[in-house]
Amino acid sequence: MTELVGLDDVRAARELLTGVVRETPLEPSRPLSAALGGPVWLKCENVQRAGSYKVRGAYVRISRLSRRERDRGVVAASAGNHAQGVALAAGLLGAHATVFMPVNAPLPKVAATKNYGARIELVGNTVDESLVAARDFAERTGALLIHPFDHRDVIAGQGTVALEILEQCPDVQTIVTGVGGGGLVSGIAVAAKALRPDVRVVGVQAATAAAFPPSLAAGEPRALSAFSTIADGIAVGCPGEITFTHVRELVDEIVTVTEEDISRALLMLLERGKQVVEPAGAAGVAALLAGVVEVETPTVAVLSGGNIDPLLLLRVIEHGLAAAGRYLRVTVRCSDRPGQLASLLAQIAEHRANVVDVVHQRANPHLHLGEVEVALSVETRGMEHSDALISALRASGYEVGLLGQGAR
Repeated sequence: MTELVGLDDVRAARELLTGVVRETPLEPSRPLSAALGGPVWLKCENVQRAGSYKVRGAYVRISRLSRRERDRGVVAASAGNHAQGVALAAGLLGAHATVFMPVNAPLPKVAATKNYGARIELVGNTVDESLVAARDFAERTGALLIHPFDHRDVIAGQGTVALEILEQCPDVQTIVTGVGGGGLVSGIAVAAKALRPDVRVVGVQAATAAAFPPSLAAGEPRALSAFSTIADGIAVGCPGEITFTHVRELVDEIVTVTEEDISRALLMLLERGKQVVEPAGAAGVAALLAGVVEVETPTVAVLSGGNIDPLLLLRVIEHGLAAAGRYLRVTVRCSDRPGQLASLLAQIAEHRANVVDVVHQRANPHLHLGEVEVALSVETRGMEHSDALISALRASGYEVGLLGQGAR
C-alpha cells in the first residue's frame, strides 16, 4: 500500500518554499456567505507566482534533485499551470526545462511558459497524451520527469496551501477545491486532517471530466474513455496511483459540477469578487453556488489558478450570463409587414431589456408565407426578468424560441 505523505513532509516543504512563493490572501466572499448562511472565504492562489498553486509542488520536487540530476534537465506535461510552475522553479534552481503541452493548450499559457525559459513541445490532445510523450522524452534523454500530481514531493508542496488556510482561518470547518489528478486535494487533506481531523475536505471535478468517482467506486484508478471541459486545468483522464490512495483515505467527498455551474461561478467571481480566475480555479465556488455539496461554515474555497485565455474569458462570461438568465438568445416569429420589427423592439424596450444584435430573415423554409423570423440577443437583469419578457412577448401573440437554452 502507498505510504501517505505526512504533516512533517508538508512542513518541510514549507521551509523549502520560504521566500519563493507568496502566502496568498484569504478574501471574504459576501455573495457566498449570504447563500450559505455563514462565513465563506476565498483562498486566492490565482495571484500566486506563475498564476497558480502549481509552483509550490514543482519547486519542492526540483529542489530535492541532486546537482547531477538537475544538470540532466527536467521534463513535464501540462495544460499550462504545471508547465509554468515547472518552468519558473527550474529557472530559479538552474535546471533546463522541457514541457510537453496539448496542441490546444491556451496560447497565453504557452507563451508564459516560454517566457519562464522552458522549451515547449505541443503533443497530443490531452494532458494524458502529453504525459506519454514526456515519459518517452525522459527515457530517451535522461531528463527527470516532474509529474504534475503523482509524486510525494509534489503533494507535500501543494499541502502548504492548507497550512496557510488553517493559520488564516483557524475555525475553518470545510475546505473545497477543484480536482484534476488529485495533487492539490491530496496535499490539503494531509495537512488539514493531521492538524484538524474534524475539517471536511471536499474535491470538485467537472462532470464531463470526472475520473475520481468511477475510480473510487472501482477501488482503483480507472481511465475515462473520453472527456472534455472548459476547465482545462482539471481535465485529467485518470487519477494517479499515489493521489488515488490519498483521496480514498483522506478526502471526505468528491462532487461534480456542470459547465454552466463553472461559468456562473466565474462570472460571480469576476463581477462580485473582482477576481480573475480560470475555469478550473472556480470549480470549488461552482460547487458551493450550485448547492451540490452540504458544507459547514466557515468554509474556504480554493481559487487554484488565474491563468485564463482572454478569448475564453469572453466566451465564458457570455455563457455565464446566459446561464444566469441575463443574456437571452431568442427567435421570434411574426408577420412580415411594415413596422412589425419596430413594434417588437419597442415592446422589448418597454420591459427595460437591451437588444445587443438582431438578425432578420425571410428565407427559412420552415416559415409560412408572410412570416418572418427575428433572431435577437438581449441583455436582461436576471432569470425573472427574462421569464417576464418571454411571457409578455408570447402574450402579445409572438412565437418565441430559445437558442442554446432549455425551453421554459
